[in-house]
Amino acid sequence: MTKIPVAIMRGGTSKGAFFNEQAMPKQREDWEGFLLDVMGSPDNMQIDGLGGANSLTSKVAIIKKSKEADVDIDYTFAQVSIDKKMVDFKGNCGNISSAVGPYAIEQGLVAAREPVTEVRIYNTNTKKVIISEVEVEDGRVKQEGNCSIPGVPGTGSPIYLSFEDAEGSVTGRVFPTGNAIELIETSFGVLCISIVDVANPLVFVKAADVGLNGTEMPDDYSTESLAKLEEVRSIAAELCGFCSREEAAHRSPAVPKLTIVSEPTEYIDLTGRKRMAEEMDLAIRMMSMQRPHRALAITGAVCTTAAAYLENTIVSRLVPNLNRTLRLAHPAGIMETQAELHEKKVHAIKVVRTSRRIMEGYVYTKKEYEMAASTEDHRKEQLVI
Repeated sequence: MTKIPVAIMRGGTSKGAFFNEQAMPKQREDWEGFLLDVMGSPDNMQIDGLGGANSLTSKVAIIKKSKEADVDIDYTFAQVSIDKKMVDFKGNCGNISSAVGPYAIEQGLVAAREPVTEVRIYNTNTKKVIISEVEVEDGRVKQEGNCSIPGVPGTGSPIYLSFEDAEGSVTGRVFPTGNAIELIETSFGVLCISIVDVANPLVFVKAADVGLNGTEMPDDYSTESLAKLEEVRSIAAELCGFCSREEAAHRSPAVPKLTIVSEPTEYIDLTGRKRMAEEMDLAIRMMSMQRPHRALAITGAVCTTAAAYLENTIVSRLVPNLNRTLRLAHPAGIMETQAELHEKKVHAIKVVRTSRRIMEGYVYTKKEYEMAASTEDHRKEQLVI
């Protein structure tokens, strides 16, 4: 058994375990086993760990002070499978990213500057920089505020995330296949898809093409529909060069993310509020680890926004009249993104989130690990900070 410092934080509509990299196992090859141990996987209930039996609560952020002059923090994201013995390090999570800045400030890894501290975050998964703007009051991260986001009860202090030059985050290319549109052969017919890699790779499909209306809630999908969607995602994973389609569910379950889009349509969201077509520019539904997302991944929103500005994608065909603000209607409500253009190309995409530190303490593992630093050394360092 090993005792390790950990913080549990909510970032946007996700929740995860946050570790200082110095509190991680010394050998990188031990990270996967360690995180499965900590989160209680594989087990559908994750009853023996910190995981919450949902892909949105089975996430980890590993953070350290950067040695690079132009960034403050190095941040590695891990999506821990619930029912499989694997951890996916391929992509990033934008919601979890929103809690990285507050964590870094509270841990003393970044000096607090009032009223707003800018934290430059280097995501090691995608090798891209995210700029986080965090409100600070009396030297501490401000928790209270009037900002509300769909999918999270209550309000909090706004955190602005700007994803700069996020093209080719995982595959190295905006269009991993070289084409804005691909025709694929599936067991249920020929299908038109767009695979776009900005902040995270997504595979877009029109709702009507997979027998959906685009306003489904997370519990509305049949087993047959989910199987269809995973078949499309698996083919896209193969086209991205991640693995064969037969291996996709195991070897690359987190990317690309299957994304269903459709024209603006009124629907009742998860809060019971009626959303009107004129409130949105696009209806969107995402899959997360083969399950319906209850809201919308931030990297998914960023990629969708970029796709709306790219010629001849499924998304840009559905959003012919673009404003600087794009309104994306998802199961929990409507998210807005803002695009910053440079020479008619998207330079940065900004979103607003909230976050909250839920607890800080120690987690006890079932196995022994050789750690980068002892628990006592890490505790002393935190006291010095």
